[in-house]
Amino acid sequence: MDRRSVGIVMNGVTGRMGYRQHLVRSILAIREQGGLALADGTVVWPEPVLVGRNAAKLEQLAEQHGLTRYTTDLAAALADESNEIYFDAQVTTARVAALRQAIAAGKHIYTEKPTAETLDEAVALANEAKAAGIKHGVVADKLYLPGLLKLRRLVESGFFGRILSVRVEFGYWVFEGDWQAAQRPSWNYRTEDGGGIILDMFPHWRYVLDHVIAPVRSVYAQAATHIPQRWDERGQPYPATADDAAYAVLELEGGIIASVNSSWTTRVDRTELVTFHVDGTEGSAVAGLRNCRVQHRASTPKPVWNPDLPVSHDFRDQWAEVPENDVYDNGFKRQWEEFLAHVVADAPYGHDLYAGARGVQLAELGLQSAREGRKILVGDL
Repeated sequence: MDRRSVGIVMNGVTGRMGYRQHLVRSILAIREQGGLALADGTVVWPEPVLVGRNAAKLEQLAEQHGLTRYTTDLAAALADESNEIYFDAQVTTARVAALRQAIAAGKHIYTEKPTAETLDEAVALANEAKAAGIKHGVVADKLYLPGLLKLRRLVESGFFGRILSVRVEFGYWVFEGDWQAAQRPSWNYRTEDGGGIILDMFPHWRYVLDHVIAPVRSVYAQAATHIPQRWDERGQPYPATADDAAYAVLELEGGIIASVNSSWTTRVDRTELVTFHVDGTEGSAVAGLRNCRVQHRASTPKPVWNPDLPVSHDFRDQWAEVPENDVYDNGFKRQWEEFLAHVVADAPYGHDLYAGARGVQLAELGLQSAREGRKILVGDL
């Protein structure tokens, strides 16, 4: 059994997502299971190098997890030939410059999304990576959620018949930060720092809809900044300049209509923080992060609208749970394993920087639609 060590420069691991999902639940989890075993018997052993701006935080994280490699010098980490992969989980405004630096150093790229703030930058990055001959990937974590894996299985089985519509409801209340600390960093609510729910979430909706339902063909969006003032991590008030909610209607290939609501200013009355409701001629399904419920044509009830009488149906009780026929690992970890296999063994990998650019495209067109108040076609890159 050969062990193949792969150095990974991990930039942004002091942040919430970079630390919890990518370092702890992915890279360290792979190490805890003994590495990633490939089909030829090779075991890939990830060797993370923690990179960030705060040396004290990096040292604390390294000591906490028994790691020895950390630095505030990105250039030095990229110059080390033992480091083959650069991973980016920084704030969006810092991402393009760092990715370009890593591409110039000949490193393979794996990055959070959005890959850039504009479509031109996102496409340029993909072209530069292609010209450099490196491998590149973008996080598409929601495709690995148990609920969406079940939903995709239903689509591929033909369960829905002809799909008519999709309703996506995402969001929760993010506290303003005055009387209770916010659950998200303050930069998310400043346009000048790359914030905004459209730039954050529309790249997700693009790859989910493209891969699970059908390709996106047009967008009409209405953006809102419902909370005009928030308080930052130091307790100081600041003007919220970015959109904190977006209401969109997307047309998918085949005439499927998707209604997509994204909000950090809503209180949850759903089974999960995000739900995908798909209606078809033969059946319907509602998927969340983990669960998926279905109602077939043959078991659809026949409600009659009568506001003068109490509702006699328990509508949610009339749905059946899709069984857990598979074992579901952490989605971020699964995608890391796929990318590592792509780098080491040239295994297939479908979510590259061009896929990331398509996500930025939908966000950019969504923002344009909100400004201009019109439907905009989504063309091929």
